[in-house]
Amino acid sequence: MKQLILLLVIVVALAVGLILGYYIRQSIARRRADNLEIKLKKKIAQTKKEAEEIIIKAEEKASQILEKTKQDVESQRKRLFETENLLLKREKMLAERIANIEEKELNFNKKVEKLKEIKNSIEGLKKEAIENLERISNLSQEEAKKELLDNLEKDYQKELSDKMRKLEEQGSEKYEKRAKEILADVIQRCALSQAQDLTTTTVNLPSDEIKGRIIGKEGRNIKTLEKLTGVEIIVDETSEAVIISGFDPIRRQIAKNALEKLIQDGRIQPARIEEMVEKAEKEIMNEIKESGERAVYETGVIDLDPKLVQLLGRLRFRTSYGQNVLLHSMEVCYLAGGIAAELGANVKVAKKAGLLHDIGKSVDHQVQGSHVQIGMKILEKFGVEKEVIDAMKSHHEEYPYESVEAVIVQVADQISGARPGARKDTLENYLKRLEDLEAIALSFKGVEKAYAIQAGRELRVFVKPDEIDDFTAKKLAKEIADKIQEELRYPGEIKVVLIRENRIIEYAR
Repeated sequence: MKQLILLLVIVVALAVGLILGYYIRQSIARRRADNLEIKLKKKIAQTKKEAEEIIIKAEEKASQILEKTKQDVESQRKRLFETENLLLKREKMLAERIANIEEKELNFNKKVEKLKEIKNSIEGLKKEAIENLERISNLSQEEAKKELLDNLEKDYQKELSDKMRKLEEQGSEKYEKRAKEILADVIQRCALSQAQDLTTTTVNLPSDEIKGRIIGKEGRNIKTLEKLTGVEIIVDETSEAVIISGFDPIRRQIAKNALEKLIQDGRIQPARIEEMVEKAEKEIMNEIKESGERAVYETGVIDLDPKLVQLLGRLRFRTSYGQNVLLHSMEVCYLAGGIAAELGANVKVAKKAGLLHDIGKSVDHQVQGSHVQIGMKILEKFGVEKEVIDAMKSHHEEYPYESVEAVIVQVADQISGARPGARKDTLENYLKRLEDLEAIALSFKGVEKAYAIQAGRELRVFVKPDEIDDFTAKKLAKEIADKIQEELRYPGEIKVVLIRENRIIEYAR
């Protein structure tokens, strides 16, 4: 019974505890809900306040933008109004000008019509006066004019003849004086220093001991140098000097440069001589190019093909009657330009034609024809202007003059060549004879090289050993001597030396 009561009490206590716990929990939950609701209300209130502030700021910003936009629109409207007023004013001024022009045109047309009426009236009066004169004189207008001129010619024939003769004499004297003044002026301004080219070159030696090394054992060094360069090396009793003799300036310069390099190097032997000669030949080619470039720069004729400039540079080593052809060409260029400027001709054409008038002489020993014909072909090949070719081709009167520039170039060429000391006829004839000697030898089959030396008294001929044997070499030397005797005129005798040389080279590796 006690246990039941105890169990009942426990059950009642447990039920009361559950009920109290439930109510306590509900109370706590209600309090928490009330706190959350308060916080939410506060947050909503704060958010509304911030939204209202943002809206107020946006309204203020929009108001500012709207105000600025209104101001911009007003400013644009003012500018458009001012522009419209300006256009209206200009349109009004243009309309007034058009009206004035139309009024002036109308007045001008009226004056033209009035002038036509006056002209017609004058012509009518003139015609009427002529008809009256013809009726009175019983002569037509042409008959009266002819009779008047005949009478005047009879009365003043002698006076007119004397006047015409006097005018011709005065004009001739005046033009002759003016021509002399022009020539004197251009010669004074353009004269270049000229020196006669010689056929020998002297090479100074550091001592006489070097002469033996130049000659070499059994003369092999000097023979090798003479063979490779085509000149004669004269080693005489002249103290500390040797002389290089030859009519070709390029050969002499190559020999001089090679010999100076050999002396400076100290190793003088055939293989080294070949190397130095080859190096000297390359240097001469560069020197020729520089000479051509310097010539076109100094004369101002710079629109030339580089290959044409190279040919022009070759004229530095070419002479005409002892006169250096490159210096002569430059002088003709200056003279022709000066004369053309004084006469009002084309200065550019005259200068270019003057500079290039002897360009054919750079290769005339290699190409058949006169240097004028060769020069014309060269200039045509490199696209030089036709007026320049026409101006240069008449300087020896082989072709008729086609322009005033052609006459100017011919006159300039004669001035440069004819002035005292410019040329020497005997030297040119001598060089021509040496060239002919070499040309005769080279005309035979199997000849590799030919050099005229000792002032033309000796001709050295080098033949190809694989084409010419010893027996044929003797026969060939006789044939060359016979042909020289038949075709050339020369003082004394000419010695023909034919050289057949076999060179065998092997390498030990």
